Amino acid sequence: MAKLRFPLLIALGLFIGALALSSALKDRHYLLLSLVLLCAALLPLFLRLERRKLEPRELVLLAVLAALAAVSRIPFAALPSVKPVSAIVILSAYVFGAEAGFLIGAVAALVSNLYFGQGPWTPWQMFAWGMVGLTAGWLRNTRWMRTRPGLLVFGFIWGFLFGWIMNIWHLIGLPDAFSWGLVAVVYGQSFYFDLAHALSNVVFLSILAGGWIKVLERFRKKYGLLR
Repeated sequence: MAKLRFPLLIALGLFIGALALSSALKDRHYLLLSLVLLCAALLPLFLRLERRKLEPRELVLLAVLAALAAVSRIPFAALPSVKPVSAIVILSAYVFGAEAGFLIGAVAALVSNLYFGQGPWTPWQMFAWGMVGLTAGWLRNTRWMRTRPGLLVFGFIWGFLFGWIMNIWHLIGLPDAFSWGLVAVVYGQSFYFDLAHALSNVVFLSILAGGWIKVLERFRKKYGLLR
């Protein structure tokens, strides 16, 4: 994974650059932008493919995990900010690394919005969930993340960070002139939604962590997936 750190940083830079450009130009072609960002998320995967032959079962595994994360939003559609997507992305990255986590998070956002509706928020959700997986993969071997309380705290923190990233998109879209008072209002209004996301991450991680980690690690070790 160390060899893929630079490609991941490049992909992250492309994400940020595309988001900034889109916001500056007020571009409404957000579906096209989402596809461009998806290509950026695939960059580390393409480089892995160049380095060694990527087995079809590895691609299938990534697709299945991204699909599970995407579909998991649907049963909780009536509960704002309560969704197991972040937990699934975190656990996938915990086992398979930052590369897989980044890709699964970005793809899950794009695919799930085929049901919930595409919009200018889609690229930002792709970025936010991609970052959830990226950071979980980078920190997975730390003593903090190797403990159950540390994993839960990580999920709790990202419940707020996810909302704060999405607030940036909301602020950019407001017609009012920028002010720190407006920032305070937007972030204050999102607090309870962010708290719901944070608490739901803790709940879903508590429920899924043990079983999911064992199953995914068994697949990784037995079949040598995403080494």
